Amino acid sequence: MHFVDFTRLLTLFPGEIPTYLFTLPAMLQLELSSNQLSGPIQEFDTLYSHMIIVSLGQNQISGQIPGSFFQLTSLIDLDLSSNNLTGLVELNSLWKLRKLTSLDLSNNRLSVLDGEGNKSRVPLLPKLSILVLVSCNMTTMPRFLMHINHMEVLDLSNNIIQGTIPQWIWETWNDSLRELDLSNNMFTHMQLTSYLLPYSRLDSLDLSSNRLQGQAPMPNLLKAVDYSNNRFSSVMPNFTAYLSQTVYLKLSRNNISGHIPHSVCDASNLKVLDLSYNNFSGLIPSCLIEGRSLVVLNLRENHFKGTLSDNVSDHCNLQTIDLHGNNIQGQLPRSLSNCADLGILDIGNNRMVGTFPFWLGRLSDLRIIVLGSNLFYGSLTYPTRDRKSREYFSKLQIIDIASNNFSGNLDPQWFERLASMMAKFNDMGNILSHQSFYRDYHDTVAITYKGQYVTFEEVLTTLTAIDFSNNALEGDIPKSVGSLVSLHILNMSHNAFTGRIPPQIGEMRQLESLDLSWNKLSGEIPQELTDLTFLSTLGLCRNKLDGRIPQSRQFLTFENTSYEGNTGLCGPPLSKPCGDSSNRNEVQVNTSRDHVDIILFLFVGVGFGVGFTAGILMKWGKIGKWLRIA
Repeated sequence: MHFVDFTRLLTLFPGEIPTYLFTLPAMLQLELSSNQLSGPIQEFDTLYSHMIIVSLGQNQISGQIPGSFFQLTSLIDLDLSSNNLTGLVELNSLWKLRKLTSLDLSNNRLSVLDGEGNKSRVPLLPKLSILVLVSCNMTTMPRFLMHINHMEVLDLSNNIIQGTIPQWIWETWNDSLRELDLSNNMFTHMQLTSYLLPYSRLDSLDLSSNRLQGQAPMPNLLKAVDYSNNRFSSVMPNFTAYLSQTVYLKLSRNNISGHIPHSVCDASNLKVLDLSYNNFSGLIPSCLIEGRSLVVLNLRENHFKGTLSDNVSDHCNLQTIDLHGNNIQGQLPRSLSNCADLGILDIGNNRMVGTFPFWLGRLSDLRIIVLGSNLFYGSLTYPTRDRKSREYFSKLQIIDIASNNFSGNLDPQWFERLASMMAKFNDMGNILSHQSFYRDYHDTVAITYKGQYVTFEEVLTTLTAIDFSNNALEGDIPKSVGSLVSLHILNMSHNAFTGRIPPQIGEMRQLESLDLSWNKLSGEIPQELTDLTFLSTLGLCRNKLDGRIPQSRQFLTFENTSYEGNTGLCGPPLSKPCGDSSNRNEVQVNTSRDHVDIILFLFVGVGFGVGFTAGILMKWGKIGKWLRIA
């Protein structure tokens, strides 16, 4: 008998899988993952089959799993993941697959059960070492697992398993298990004899998005640990002493209190540290800012205080610093300019002071700056002495300096430098993220959008926003703002801007939210603003505007609240009529333009302005995570 591999031959032919392939005596491996295979698989005769590998993942195969698969007694690897398979699968029905080492039924529409009774007295799947049953509607832990002696990978994530994580999980495979993922279930407790887990080979442990409470156990020598989105209230007092091999630690969205032990400075391999949305307090160990190892530091929404060290290493590797929502004081350390790869800096909602840090513009990869709700002050005039200032902030896609004390005229150069907001995007963009840390890490960014505080779970490179609101800026709004043709959100409300609304804003065709309310703007609403066909939120209230409100396209959807407080405005939706019905602001649109508008509205959706057409994912409220530089 000789080896036959049909993989390359069959990858060119989409459609149903011919069942005779499973019956060929010489066929040993059928590896057809990530093709366009579809339809059901019919039952087949297994009498002469010697198949050892069946890999059909990432297709569109439908129907039930044929029982013939469970008669392939030579089978070592069975992968049917990410298809459209349906029905019930009783694990006990696999009792004949005594040589099976790897089983993956994930991401179908299956319901996997233990099953009733075992037709054989021998242990079920005795050689199994890899079991992946993600999103299989499981409600209990498979009981046969406690009899497996050598498990390397166990992934039961995204099910509805309730109750307690049994003690045998921690004891049976402490010399073999490399990856354990029980995330996105409904576990409430863990049976433990010690809060120091015994695994010696475990690389990755994910218990996130459960209902676990009490003290979080610390695994020794693990590479990646994710306990986020649980109800843990404490950790071991010196928990960072066990992070000597840890690369990725995520404890976010729990109720953990206490200080960060200074032993965290000895965690020389740590790349990602996320303690966000907890009750940690005290000072931030200076080594977290000064050190060379960290790539992501996320301490968002805790109770940290004190100042930030201004002794950042010349070899700083930080790409994300998120300290939003703490009680940090003092000035932003100028030595952060040593972090050449810094892409996200969020220190919003603290008590930091100083003038605007224009020196951040030298960081060529900087994409997001959030300084909002602090005590920054002074003018926003661009520095003229620095020859490289023309290249400042060229990749910036989100800037939030709202609710500070910035004052004076707004320098037109602000908008002339933002090259990434001037480019027209032809696709949905990439997700900003950090990879290669045993798992992807996604940051969060929260901005004011449509009058609500929105947390984006993932940040696309096409998400662009400017928020200069709640300051003391004055003078004209620079006409150069119109060059930001890919900007989605512009908020300049609650300032003291005067003069007219720049008609150039009408060139910003991707704009969805425009808030110029609570200023001293005068004159008429530019007719050019009716070209903003994605605009779904408009704030012009509490200004000194006059004349007829435009009566076409998106302007037909806005309510009184968009215009109130402008005594000179008239026309719908306001109750004040205009004296001259033939006002020059009224639109005369030809037939061909009407046709274009209809197409645009169909693209946007029935209710004008449906969300970012660039494909922005967002979640209202306070939960979110995003970041991928792909």
